[in-house]
Amino acid sequence: MTKLTATTVALAAALFSSGAAAQSDKPTILLVHGAFADSSSWNGVINILQKDGYPVVATANPLRSVSKDAADVASVVSSIDGPVVLVGHSYGGQVISKAAVGHDNVKSLVFVAAFAPEKGETILELSGKFPGGTLGEALAAPVTLADGNVDLYIDQQKFHGQFAQDVPVELAASMAAGQRPITEAALTEKADEPAWKTLPSYFIYGDGDKNIPAAALGFMAERAGSKRTVVIAGASHAITVSQPEAVAELIKDAAK
Repeated sequence: MTKLTATTVALAAALFSSGAAAQSDKPTILLVHGAFADSSSWNGVINILQKDGYPVVATANPLRSVSKDAADVASVVSSIDGPVVLVGHSYGGQVISKAAVGHDNVKSLVFVAAFAPEKGETILELSGKFPGGTLGEALAAPVTLADGNVDLYIDQQKFHGQFAQDVPVELAASMAAGQRPITEAALTEKADEPAWKTLPSYFIYGDGDKNIPAAALGFMAERAGSKRTVVIAGASHAITVSQPEAVAELIKDAAK
């Protein structure tokens, strides 16, 4: 084993043992961001949860394909001792629906302005199922990758109005510059049998969401038999940033 590998392993062991073991009386909250965002979009929610004694992991979601992304999240779930609450934003909803399958330590799912597709559905299909979404009009020119796939971004000039209209302009500009793209393939990959059919599920979204129409979000919440659904008047798709208190409260409800 090289010195670098040994150091990395030792550091990882210390982080996981000190973080999770010290607060083993509460489940670990595993946060999964969606498209056009990154793990920093959970910062406000993380601060609240940590102050209330919850161990939190905000994992990086590659946004390459549902299968790969869910496998990565499932690996993180497997590394955590004790119960886990899986929380997904936007595309992250489909990821947690797949990642939770076969993991007995996942106790509940929280969908934050998130997709909860049925088996065989795609995100692209669900996006067009109800009127009101304007994401297609806000996308920048796709970036062709070396493997032939394409990455999709929101045009930075349209990001504030499309994704985060209830977030301060300066913050939205930073979010737009740091957004992580999603592949077109991820949006067209059909869902497998989802975990929300067997696990308690909770939903929160804003009725001002322009990425996923509120009617679609409400439809998915009802179909999943949501234990509690919170609708925030006027909230955008960036509800994790603009409404961290409401999001954190629902997560704590799901963690009980």
